[in-house]
Amino acid sequence: MNWDIIEGKWKQAAGLAKAKWGKLTDDDFKAIAGKRDQLIGKLQERYGLAKDQAEKQLADFERDFHDPQPMDKQPVSSRRK
Repeated sequence: MNWDIIEGKWKQAAGLAKAKWGKLTDDDFKAIAGKRDQLIGKLQERYGLAKDQAEKQLADFERDFHDPQPMDKQPVSSRRK
């Protein structure tokens, strides 16, 4: 999945990320604000991961992230034009 999609749906993604990485705080998620590099840094800081390990975990998260309501499944009235 493209990180731009996750960043655009950060509130939804952050909820899933909180479940995956419980050591990250609400303040961490506010500071991250959907920025991939910020999340990698926080994973390194909180979990003591090397950068490549944090990137691997984040790549797995990106792959597994599913938009609960993709654009093609939304009601026509709620789609952006």
